[in-house]
Amino acid sequence: MRVEIWSDIACPWCYVGKARFEKALAAFPHRDQVEVVHRSFELDPNRAKGDTQPVLAMLTEKYGMSEEQAQAGEENLGNQAAAEGLDYRTEGRDHGNTFDMHRLLHLAKAEGRQDALLGALYRANFAEERSVFGDDERLVELAVAAGLGADAAREVLADPAAYADDVRADEREAAELGANGVPFFVLDRTYGVSGAQPAEVFTQALTQAWGERSPLRLIEEPGTDAAACGPDGCAVPQG
Repeated sequence: MRVEIWSDIACPWCYVGKARFEKALAAFPHRDQVEVVHRSFELDPNRAKGDTQPVLAMLTEKYGMSEEQAQAGEENLGNQAAAEGLDYRTEGRDHGNTFDMHRLLHLAKAEGRQDALLGALYRANFAEERSVFGDDERLVELAVAAGLGADAAREVLADPAAYADDVRADEREAAELGANGVPFFVLDRTYGVSGAQPAEVFTQALTQAWGERSPLRLIEEPGTDAAACGPDGCAVPQG
């Protein structure tokens, strides 16, 4: 079974939702037969690279809330993250463009290190003091920590076209599936779960999706014995 997760590194609920989903997956009896694929989604795609601002300023500007309301929201997110065993800085974080991070995540996917890099990016953005925005070498360091080569990461960051089509394809697919926010989980292209739901909801979704998988149905012509190869070799037609 395949689970696809659309998310953005700048999304705190994606950070929390990933932990909740992984808690459910860890307890799922068929977890070894579940493939998890991370897909790209930008919350602020029109923001220019290098254009950063404090998170509180972004929240007050984008949502029209007061700074006190924005800070209260950050405190709530900090509590939610802590409940999942995650570190979360409720003050001093910044916000910026995540397109290059998504491009690196596609490089990581090609090398089997996607989940490791996503985890490193989340921790850096939400729990560490040094910003992940506007500093390519910071992203290179995180890529290396996730098991990628420094030169490969630098090559991607130096070429704006590298993996850009892959990011855009993920975003178009999200729109086609009706996802207008993240995190957005799609199980076997049959069930969708929106938001950082409690682990129990993910458990229910995994169980239901697994139980309703369509078994393979063979199409055969009655009365025929079509030739085939098997572990014991290939049947040779007798003249």
